[in-house]
Amino acid sequence: MPTISKNKKDKISEHIVSILFDNFPQPLFTSQIAKELARDEEFTKDLLKELNNQHLTIPIQKNPKGKDYKRRIRWRLSNEAHNSLKMNKFL
Repeated sequence: MPTISKNKKDKISEHIVSILFDNFPQPLFTSQIAKELARDEEFTKDLLKELNNQHLTIPIQKNPKGKDYKRRIRWRLSNEAHNSLKMNKFL
């Protein structure tokens, strides 16, 4: 299986952040983000977890009624990341 360079992973991660920024504050399922990127869901989930470790994304594991998802995760941009990107967009 071919590996993806760090540079390409970074660019894909930037695209993920852009997708989440455009949809803020609405959280998106991993599958929705993967479809937008035309990438595998597992690969997308790994990148989302890396972004979470960098405090750029927040996983949401409960539905709007407060029940835990069993196999799905929704993601949204962290407030800090959103504010930072919003300020940069206006500069």
